[in-house]
Amino acid sequence: MNTAQHAFAAEQYGARARDYVTSAVHSAGGDLDQIEDAVRGRHDAHVLDLGCGGGHVSYRAAPHVARVVACDVTAAMLDAVAATAAERGLSNIAVRQAPAERLPFADGAFDIVLCRFTAHHWQNMEAGLREARRVLKPSCPALLIDTIAPADRVLDTHLQAVELLRDASHVRNYSAAELIAALSRSGFAVEGITVRKLRMEFPIWTARTRTPALHVDAIRSLQITAPAIVREHFAIDEDGSFDIEAATIVVRAV
Repeated sequence: MNTAQHAFAAEQYGARARDYVTSAVHSAGGDLDQIEDAVRGRHDAHVLDLGCGGGHVSYRAAPHVARVVACDVTAAMLDAVAATAAERGLSNIAVRQAPAERLPFADGAFDIVLCRFTAHHWQNMEAGLREARRVLKPSCPALLIDTIAPADRVLDTHLQAVELLRDASHVRNYSAAELIAALSRSGFAVEGITVRKLRMEFPIWTARTRTPALHVDAIRSLQITAPAIVREHFAIDEDGSFDIEAATIVVRAV
């Protein structure tokens, strides 16, 4: 396992922790409503928020369940989540630092696993999914939410390029088909998928990751010179704002 790369990702996001707590894209959305509906009434459940980032999944789940463990590789993110949880009176949120591929929890420790906007940062996506399955009790549910790549290779290449320029710790956005296949291989039964469009406002999108100006210019150059199929698919605006798809995949441990 590439622990140096985990450290690099943690370093990249450490300085940005508060930005992700306050991010409008991360703090709202139909996917969070779907998560809240999934945990509502599960008063005795122990929940893992895997790759918690700014903690928005934890904040939504905590009022409905017994306990939430917010797990992330970035210590500063966890500090921000712990502070925000305390501010909101959510005393049943605990934080734990660990990479997704090596979780410090016993087999079957959780009744629900929730994972949002993080799998594209994992060094080994399937290893992370296998760990998620290991710590989830048999027959229990999980929700994996992530931005997804188009199946078309031209569109996929454009997305991976701009994501890497924006954030040097980016690993890969997977297609919905790739995620579903990986989940199946990792011991999950897929029960449903919902795909939603997200509008990325370019100035906010790059400011949140503190993208260097040179890279911002490179992204804009790629967008401006992209073929029509790319500009149309992503609905690229004159200021660089564009659409991306996110999938919410509901699964159950088998």
